[in-house]
Amino acid sequence: MLARLLATLVKVAVASLIVGTVLAHFGITAEQILKDIGLTPERMAELARQAFAWALPNLLLGSLVIVPVWLVVYLFRPPGRSSE
Repeated sequence: MLARLLATLVKVAVASLIVGTVLAHFGITAEQILKDIGLTPERMAELARQAFAWALPNLLLGSLVIVPVWLVVYLFRPPGRSSE
């Protein structure tokens, strides 16, 4: 499962690099696209900070419930059963 996730991330990174290179060849920049849709890099950074500030407490709160439940299910799983 981890190998598939890693392979997918590598594919996305390579595709992004190729598309970014092609766009840069035509003179299209990220700042230009952001300006066209009415955003600035500073505003995008602020939105990312706000999203992180909202997500982190909720992630921690959810993990306080999910992780112990997962651990109990994992411990009481019948022996010899594989998850894959």
